[in-house]
Amino acid sequence: MQGGMRSFLSHGNVIRNAVLQRVRMVNPLLQTIASSRFESVTPARIEEHGFESTTISDILNDKGKGADGSWLWCTTDDTVYDAVKSMTQNNVGALVVVKSDANKAIAGIITERDYLRKIIVQGRSSKSTKVGDIMTEENKLITVTPDTKVLQAMQLMTDNRIRHIPVIDEKGMIGMVSIGDVVRAVVREHRQEVERLNAFIQGGY
Repeated sequence: MQGGMRSFLSHGNVIRNAVLQRVRMVNPLLQTIASSRFESVTPARIEEHGFESTTISDILNDKGKGADGSWLWCTTDDTVYDAVKSMTQNNVGALVVVKSDANKAIAGIITERDYLRKIIVQGRSSKSTKVGDIMTEENKLITVTPDTKVLQAMQLMTDNRIRHIPVIDEKGMIGMVSIGDVVRAVVREHRQEVERLNAFIQGGY
């Protein structure tokens, strides 16, 4: 999957090239027209239509407040067993971890990978191990902001082999997105771009 995402990210012009190739196959006489249309489009014009412009904020808005476990949490003193049980019941792969004191400040996150690598593989007991002992601490988290482009977030997740990434603004953590959220957003955006290019070639612009 990681290799597939790297390939996807490294071919930003594939859609445009595929559309032009389709034009050549259908009617070679349209090749000059299509090519001239693409050449006449300035970067500002493409920017205007929002190609690859979806941000993390857009994903959070689509998910809605609290959707898909964005705000499910546990404390550092909870057992790993209880944390994993919560993930299973809510069909999510990660939980925000907060400190056990009265302030409930963000302490980190715990993921399915933490459970597999630090409990199952090491033969530890999930019922006697606390979340704070195996979580990814806040100072080690790889994060994005609401303004981060979705493709940049995907690149971060692919390069660092992570499936969940917290979203941070000046006030603190405001949500979390998964690799599934990011991939769906990228696929949707590219599908929309194909539709725009088709309309452009056919004279819709």
